[in-house]
Amino acid sequence: MDFYEPAELEVIVRRSARLLDVEIAGDAAAEVAGRSRGTPRIANRLLRRVRDYAEVRADGAVTHELARAALTLYEVDERGLDRLDRAVLASLMRKFGGGPVGLSTLAVSVGEEPETVEVVAEPFLVRQGLLARTPRGRIATPAAWAHLGLAPPPSSPMAGTLFDTDSLTGDSDRPDQ
Repeated sequence: MDFYEPAELEVIVRRSARLLDVEIAGDAAAEVAGRSRGTPRIANRLLRRVRDYAEVRADGAVTHELARAALTLYEVDERGLDRLDRAVLASLMRKFGGGPVGLSTLAVSVGEEPETVEVVAEPFLVRQGLLARTPRGRIATPAAWAHLGLAPPPSSPMAGTLFDTDSLTGDSDRPDQ
């Protein structure tokens, strides 16, 4: 299954808004679409939540500011990460130093079933480049540390790897380089 591009999801959000009889601004539809994880079902779910928020907190029309406020309230960040996604990443980084850690251990640390973490959170986190699955377990990528605003420990499993900026630029302290 391929994921949808934000522009495709924006079309879906606008159509769904018409069906729900919700007035939505163009930039608000783009905001909802951009946080929908590439999935129309999630886009429609977020639209319904934003609509409910707009009906309670405003006149029912969805503006960009209102959509952002609603999505913040529902804990969906700019990249589409929700509470579970951030809990998995935070646990991986704070409790396990970035990994590697096994699926069952990671799931227990966030209070979820292993299948929920594996089926719901992991595919999106891997696709976003925030989590890597290795033979030894799950590890947080440098992008995950940056997204949560944390500094990776010097002993991070990603330290000194392909993901290190020095190895990407060719700068190295090794004499043979």
